[in-house]
Amino acid sequence: SVFINALIVCVWKLPLTFSQQAAAVSIAHLAVLSAGAFLVAHGRKLSGPLSIFVALVASLNGWIICWGASDWFGALGAFTWLPWAWWAAEQALDPTRSRWRFLWPAPFVYLLIAGGFPYTVLMLALVLVCLALRAVFEVRTVETASPARTGPGGLARLTRIGPLLAGVTLGLGLAAPAWLALLDYVHGSARESLHPSAHWQWLVPWNAWPGLILPSWTVNWSNFSSRLVPHGATELACGLVPPIALLTGFLVNGRAILKKIRWETALLFVVFILAMSPTAGAFRWSFRWLPLLHLVLALCAAEALSSFSPKQRRFTAFLMLLLVIMLIIGVLVLRTSGDHLFPLGWIFLGLALGWLLVESLQRNFLCEWAPAAVVFAALLATYICIPPNSGVPKYNLAQSLLEPQPLDPHRLYLSVYPTPATFYRVEAKPGPVGQIVRLGSTSMWAGLRFVNGYSPIRPAGVAREFASAIHGEVDPDLAQWFLQHQAGENGLLERIGIDGIIVAREFNFTPQPAAEWELATEADEGRVFHRRGQPIPTVRSVNFSGKNSIAKITDIVAGRNYVSAFVVAPDGDRPALIAVSRPFFPGYRAQIDRRDLAVFSERSLIPLIDVPPGTHGRLTLYYRPDWLIYGSALAIISAAVCLIFAFFAIRNPRKRVTSV
Repeated sequence: SVFINALIVCVWKLPLTFSQQAAAVSIAHLAVLSAGAFLVAHGRKLSGPLSIFVALVASLNGWIICWGASDWFGALGAFTWLPWAWWAAEQALDPTRSRWRFLWPAPFVYLLIAGGFPYTVLMLALVLVCLALRAVFEVRTVETASPARTGPGGLARLTRIGPLLAGVTLGLGLAAPAWLALLDYVHGSARESLHPSAHWQWLVPWNAWPGLILPSWTVNWSNFSSRLVPHGATELACGLVPPIALLTGFLVNGRAILKKIRWETALLFVVFILAMSPTAGAFRWSFRWLPLLHLVLALCAAEALSSFSPKQRRFTAFLMLLLVIMLIIGVLVLRTSGDHLFPLGWIFLGLALGWLLVESLQRNFLCEWAPAAVVFAALLATYICIPPNSGVPKYNLAQSLLEPQPLDPHRLYLSVYPTPATFYRVEAKPGPVGQIVRLGSTSMWAGLRFVNGYSPIRPAGVAREFASAIHGEVDPDLAQWFLQHQAGENGLLERIGIDGIIVAREFNFTPQPAAEWELATEADEGRVFHRRGQPIPTVRSVNFSGKNSIAKITDIVAGRNYVSAFVVAPDGDRPALIAVSRPFFPGYRAQIDRRDLAVFSERSLIPLIDVPPGTHGRLTLYYRPDWLIYGSALAIISAAVCLIFAFFAIRNPRKRVTSV
């Protein structure tokens, strides 16, 4: 994503700590998210206060704050653009706008897909299907605010979604490198073969939905370990008003409200069911649908509030007060109060009473802004009273992780450490962690080379060979076997190029044979072992099978996506085998003096290249997979099409088409 990378580069230049940098990036995305939600609401002719109401719920709801902004930035980075894509899709479907309206969805579809969260792509697909069906089966006119149902449509009706399809297609083209890369990496990975229990983790329990009103509502949820544990409903927090406003709308004016927002209500119901249903394929944790549920719920509630009379608004405030009282009594009786019922319950009672008082005063300005004010105050109180990161642990990562010491940047390490979520969270280790073991992918901050690291996909080679988990922790029994049986000469670790072993303090095994390894560093966190002698070069000539000659390799140059070296293969009838200590992915290509060479792998772990005997010249290994070649071509073509049509749109801005 151009936006994410540009923002991260700018933030990284500021004198901030890791946590401050993360907060700055999240805050920037929350601001963009709220602006997009405001546009969606304002485009539906909602008032300014109600549009801000929607923006607050969309950007500050429990799931976005407790998971997206605090833990899973990828989710926030992608969902930020969903309201923008929604707004752009509605612009493309508006027949009163310019003929160039199909350009609107393209950049936002690109930004959403490139954000890197596949769940959001599913959300976008669901929203687009809903908008397309509405465009086909309903006609909006300039004079009437509500849609009028029409009979079954023919081919002419289908043409109404043409601009939307064109814009989405351009957006898919712009984002082609992102989604093609995802499809390529998932194939054969550990993520492709999830354990069946993973599909039942983090579903929204049917009895957790009262948390939409009272976030302290605590019932059993299935966590990351598939265990049912008591968990509060902070993810469901949406600021009190939305569910009650929608409920009031259906109670006092159900038929009119349903006619006005029937498509949004259908979308809300579908997302509601999906959030409680088990996942399938490479997807997991159905509660990830909640950001979309909050956005749709806020839009439906705002539409309901916009149609209320003063009397109905007072009834809404009264119903809120009544439901809060009933839920407080209910949690005490059912023992679902958790640890944070009070003072949150008292605050919510005060907010409900305050809103009822404001509605009783019948001051237009106060009444217009009351829902947004209650939402903001309720969400603020929720995050003050309830810890916002109850599901994911925190780690104390010091700025010293920017420095490689005491490790050697010229060596390739395998780090063996226990589960970070259990042994390195701040509750277990309050002090700084990771200077030795380099948890997850923190090694990248200092430019260190590690075999294992954080990966939600876990590519086939490393994940299968070392049984590594998402945060890079290797199975300890397998790690012990590797260190005792495969760490010596011609062992698998040497073949890969591993010449550094890090063993956390929690384990007492060491690499064998001891004559080949020396203790380089020992600290409270663990021990660092180096293979005796000089570091293994990134590019080397090997003879694993006894059938290859040994080439002379000099002048090694390692870049981000390539590595090169001058190679001289001996004359004779045996080729030289060149091993490169980099993770293998399909898509590596090799050339020596513009002559293509075949690239294969050692157990899908490192690239290997056969160099014909007598060959000499500069060997270059570079990563250029098919998804990058074809994806870049699609992106360039799509960008060119967008720029050409944007040029014509700027030159002819007033050309419009008539409503169908």
